[in-house]
Amino acid sequence: MTIDITPALIERLTGIALDAGRVIMEVYESDFAVQSKDDRSPVTEADKRGEDLILTALEDEFGGIHPIVAEESASAGRLPDVDGGRATFWLVDPLDGTKEFIKRRGEFTVNIALIREGQPVLGVVHAPAIGETYVGGPDGALADLDGSGLKPISCRQAPAEGISAVVSASHKSPETDDFLAQFTVADEVSAGSSLKFCRVASGAADLYPRLGRTMEWDTGAGHAVLAAAGGRVLTMDGNDLGYGKPGFENPHFVALGKGLPWPE
Repeated sequence: MTIDITPALIERLTGIALDAGRVIMEVYESDFAVQSKDDRSPVTEADKRGEDLILTALEDEFGGIHPIVAEESASAGRLPDVDGGRATFWLVDPLDGTKEFIKRRGEFTVNIALIREGQPVLGVVHAPAIGETYVGGPDGALADLDGSGLKPISCRQAPAEGISAVVSASHKSPETDDFLAQFTVADEVSAGSSLKFCRVASGAADLYPRLGRTMEWDTGAGHAVLAAAGGRVLTMDGNDLGYGKPGFENPHFVALGKGLPWPE
């Protein structure tokens, strides 16, 4: 049995992300504590409450049709078998950009994606603190940037006079600078969480290189939005970034809009 991607499903999944965003904002607006996981990455009550809400909603709504890979569950050692990426599965990051959350910068997101045959076919990215929501599926990409409802978005054609590159607000490296040197970069902006994918998807930027450690739950939803908007996510050998890998860890990758050739 599989899940059909319908407008009703997209609406329900978006609603789940918005509900998780409200729970997260309750913590954000409080005097919350910060703990460290085994890998020394930070975690807050918002991560835990957001994930509990999403997992409960997915189980209630879809009856466990597909396994769920979620960040905090994975950190606790609860990882389902996804048959090397051949299984269809949910990919959940309840709070992507925890460092941005802790610093109260606002650029953190709720990420929910559906992975099929190793690729994200549906994704919702919701940034509750800045009021932005992005959706990507078989019929294209949509965004609500001002509370007026979802509207179509797409990658822009990369300007010949120079591209806009978006880089991580917390994880930029010298390797990133070296990679960008292969392009004519007119301007460079920073952003947190999976919003970097969304900036390329909406035409606000053309390129996002990530030459550092990420996990599949960090990227699945944003990847879905970008792919639906006409973009690509490639590993450094020029192949499509896939999902369901052992350990769910990503290699270095680059997210590209339209009209950008892969550098030689």
